[in-house]
Amino acid sequence: MVQHSFLRSSLALIAAAAATAIAAPALAAEKSVAVTAIVEHKALDAVRDGVKDELKSAGFEAGKNLKFQYQSAQGNNGTAAQIARKYVGERPDVIVAIATPSAQAVVAASKDIPVVYSAVTDPVAAKLVKTWEASGTNVTGVSDLSPLDKHLELIKRVLPNAKRVGVIYSPGEANSVAIVDALKKAVPAAGMTLVEGAAARTVDVASAAQSLVGKVDVIYAPTDNNVMSAFEGIVKVAQQAKIPVVAADTDAVKRGAVAALGLNYYDIGQQTGKIVVRILQGQAPGTIASQTSKTFELHVNPGAALKQGVTLSDELLKSAQVVVK
Repeated sequence: MVQHSFLRSSLALIAAAAATAIAAPALAAEKSVAVTAIVEHKALDAVRDGVKDELKSAGFEAGKNLKFQYQSAQGNNGTAAQIARKYVGERPDVIVAIATPSAQAVVAASKDIPVVYSAVTDPVAAKLVKTWEASGTNVTGVSDLSPLDKHLELIKRVLPNAKRVGVIYSPGEANSVAIVDALKKAVPAAGMTLVEGAAARTVDVASAAQSLVGKVDVIYAPTDNNVMSAFEGIVKVAQQAKIPVVAADTDAVKRGAVAALGLNYYDIGQQTGKIVVRILQGQAPGTIASQTSKTFELHVNPGAALKQGVTLSDELLKSAQVVVK
C-alpha cells in the first residue's frame, strides 16, 4: 500500500509539472546580431553605437535576449573577408556591415543570411545591390551618400576664389572611386578643376596630401575610411602649406578641418538599427529598399581656418549648426 501511495503521489507531481510547463509562456528566443566594420574611427564607431542603442530601445538588449558581437578589420580587406567567413559560419540572425569593404566581404560570403550594410556611399557601384529599390535578395541597408554639389558650394563659401580642388582618396575602395568619378563630373559646372591624390593605404594619406601642395587651392576630404583614419596627417600638411581642408565628415572639423557638411553617423546607425529590428521581427531584407539620410549638418572651425590661411565669413559662421572653438 505504501508503495502504491508513493507511486500515485509521484505520478501526480509529474502530471502537475507537465501541466505547468504547458501553461507557462515560452521564453522569447535569443536573437543574434553580428556587426563588423572595416576600421575603427569615430564616424564608424558612432554607426555601431547607434545600431546597438536602437536595438535596445526596441527591446533587444545584449546579455538578455540578444547576442551582440562586433569585430573591426583594422583597415585590412583580407581581415574583413576572414571576419565575414567567421560570421557566416556562426549564422547569426542579421549581419551588419559598416563601410564598403566590409559590406562587400559579407555580401560575397553569404547569399541567405540577412545583411544590412551601413555607411556605404554607393551600394550600387559597390555591387551590393543592383538598384536602390528593394533588392529581392538578402541585402539592404543605409547609405551615407554625400551631397557633392553642396560640398562644392561650401568650398566656395570657405574660399570664394578657389579654382583647383585636391581630393585624397583610396583607389582600392569602390566608395571612394565613386565619389571621385562624381566629382570629376561636378567640378566643371562649379568653375573648378580636380586634382587627385591617391592613398592606397592609411600610411600613404599624409604623402598624398603633400603631393597636392602647390597644385591646389583647397583640399577636399571625402568619406573615405583610410583618409579619416589618418586625417591628422592631412591637417599637418594643410597648416604648413596654408591650404584649407573641407571635409564630408563633420567629425573631421574637431580634428582640424576648416568646415564640413555631413551626416550624423550616430543617426545613420539608428536608422540602420531600425532596419535590423524589422528583420528580427520577421521582415525579409529583400523587401526593404536601400535608404539614405537627408539630414545634414554644417560644422566649422574658425581656429583651424586661420591656421590654414583663411578667415571664415560671418555669414558662414552664423549658418553653422556647430562652431568648434
